Amino acid sequence: MAPFNNLLLPQLLLLATLSATPALSYIDPSSADARVQQGTMERSAYGTYIVEPPSSSAGEAEHHRWHESFLPSWRTNTGEPRLLHSYTEAFSGFAAKLTKSELDAMAKKPGFIRAFPDRTLQLMTTHTPEFLGLRNCTGFWSNAGYGKGVIIGLLDTGIYAAHPSFGDHGISPPPARWKGWCKAAHCNNKLVGVTSFVGVDSHDQDGHGTQTSSTAAGNFVSGASFHGHGSGIATGIAPGAHIAMYKVCKAGDCEEFAILAGIDAAIKDGVDVLSISLADSGNIFDDYKNAISIGSFSAVSKGIVVVCAAGNSGSTRSSVKNDAPWQLTVAAGSVDRSFGAGVHLGNGRSVQGEALTQFPKKPSSRSYPLHYDEKLPDCKYDDVSHLAGKILVCENSFTQEQEAEIHHIMGAGAAGMVLYNDMVTQYSTILRFYNSSVVQMTAHDGGVITSYARERAAANGSAALVYYNNTLLGVRPAPIVAWFSSRAPRVLKPDILAPGLNILAAWTPNEDYSALAATPFKVSSGTSMATPHVSGVAALVKSIHPSWSPAAIKLAILTTADAVSNDGGPILDHRHEKASPYMKGAGHVNPARAADPGLVYEISTTEYAGFICSKLGDEGLAIIVHDSSLTCAKLPKINEVQLNYPTITVQLKPTPFTVNRTVTNVGPATATYTAKVEASKSMAVHASPGTLTFTKIGERKTFSVSVVCGKHDEKQFFLEGSLSWMSGKHVVRSPIVALSGMSI
Repeated sequence: MAPFNNLLLPQLLLLATLSATPALSYIDPSSADARVQQGTMERSAYGTYIVEPPSSSAGEAEHHRWHESFLPSWRTNTGEPRLLHSYTEAFSGFAAKLTKSELDAMAKKPGFIRAFPDRTLQLMTTHTPEFLGLRNCTGFWSNAGYGKGVIIGLLDTGIYAAHPSFGDHGISPPPARWKGWCKAAHCNNKLVGVTSFVGVDSHDQDGHGTQTSSTAAGNFVSGASFHGHGSGIATGIAPGAHIAMYKVCKAGDCEEFAILAGIDAAIKDGVDVLSISLADSGNIFDDYKNAISIGSFSAVSKGIVVVCAAGNSGSTRSSVKNDAPWQLTVAAGSVDRSFGAGVHLGNGRSVQGEALTQFPKKPSSRSYPLHYDEKLPDCKYDDVSHLAGKILVCENSFTQEQEAEIHHIMGAGAAGMVLYNDMVTQYSTILRFYNSSVVQMTAHDGGVITSYARERAAANGSAALVYYNNTLLGVRPAPIVAWFSSRAPRVLKPDILAPGLNILAAWTPNEDYSALAATPFKVSSGTSMATPHVSGVAALVKSIHPSWSPAAIKLAILTTADAVSNDGGPILDHRHEKASPYMKGAGHVNPARAADPGLVYEISTTEYAGFICSKLGDEGLAIIVHDSSLTCAKLPKINEVQLNYPTITVQLKPTPFTVNRTVTNVGPATATYTAKVEASKSMAVHASPGTLTFTKIGERKTFSVSVVCGKHDEKQFFLEGSLSWMSGKHVVRSPIVALSGMSI
């Protein structure tokens, strides 16, 4: 790269989001289907732009002065500093405030390339470690030192540093390579870094960052529960790891310049894993000019595992976010825990549901009339006086208006409520706290009760009573893919499934409605909750294998994932149908197996750059890789199916389609693996060679996979199979999908 004093013409690249609004990947049940918000910038208003001037080899202080030289003045006419941040690691450039007219003037300078306005992103466990096979003082978890010595950085809403989950009892000081600093009153060996890029206050007003941090690496906390539910010892997946919080979101909004600044700082500070529970608006093929794609590439190229949320638009096909192949993209599933409640019907039948509010603790045995109005299934009544002393049956509309209506109805004297899922959410229930006798149910069980209510209404009367079972474990089947978890247009993403439905995690007190004011833990749902589970797993693997590359860690997690649920059957979706790879990726994360995969796939940054050239050309390469020494003419173009990814995607056609893959031995020095193929009758899969023999650790072997698809239903979008390399100890599994209409 040329030093800046040799540069003659400033070649500006202004980057940021186009106008879409990505989101924090957690579910607010009252606005679960939030959409991207579009906006335009008035010419007279100041907007934030991310600017890339010519490359420079100057130091950080010189960079800052170099960037200031591009601005029309140091301050806006309102007195605010124009220069918001100078990037040196995640990106080579700066973020600044400019008016549209100032931008127009800059565009007239010689060498100007392009300009994009900044975007704003909106914000998208006492049992989950055990559900993932992690048990205290035994086995893999203990052998991994609970993630000792690994630093997990999180881009989020800040952190409630005083929470007991962030106490440092039993935690060693951070490694000497840590260069970050902590701007919070409770910094310690657990919480080693807290920095805000959206003002000076790093406190978590939203609660989201506190939840994700505690889920990834919260310390052991005894007596944790949510109003008595889910009682036990709360812990993150890597409780021995260190936490560094980069506050990039405020009041639910996450601006791209702050996100890029957070990634920039995390790289300089020396984090090992970067957990990003934020979702951008597009995918890498359609919208690659975004901070998460650009910054995460820089992080991965510097040895950091980047774990991202898949997004919460699962009811929409091809809705997955954060789908760049260098990111580890996480979908959300259920766990085998239920906060049991139910309804006894007058015909003697009991229908099971769940309730976060199990109140009163000892309900009376008195039955109440059921009330169900087919004309008002969502219970939007103008007059609620006639509902006193009745148990209402209502369809959940997931709106703030309905939530307020429920509180109004229960306050007017209703004896209880059955709130059942609609046909979109079906078997995937997002629980809410109502502080009254509200039982939530699946669409199927809601149908049982509505049928009974109709029948008894014709017979002039029905009766029911609510009861509670508290916390139930061992629920089957689990996991199931949550209805909100985003789906992919191609099998490459999401990568992995992890717990994200009704997760108990630390919470910022006094930041929710009054019933939660004194509650240090809260139950929440979203791919935001799933993401830090996998970030914690990556930290555990990194602790055992500190020299492994981000690709090796990521792809080890994929090849060792569970393909079946806890009942031995296939993993199901929210409709209780078999989940496709477009929903669950390679399967459900299995931490212990991920740390001992036997074989790993490797992908270098050069190969990622070749992939970018194949899909996005020189413009995409310049924006994402921002290395002027690289051009697509110098790189091999590696299309999606030939990237050394363990998931294998081929064309659905009657002639052979062949892809190549290379694996590296990280297990015993001497090992032999045999290919095992599972596929539908309409798909023939052949691996060559059929046996891989290794004689040393680090040895690499290349094999090919050929797929031929025979007669099948023309309406089928894809056929599914798998290839597993099996030794006496290890199973290295790759999903295979033959996709119709795929352009290679």
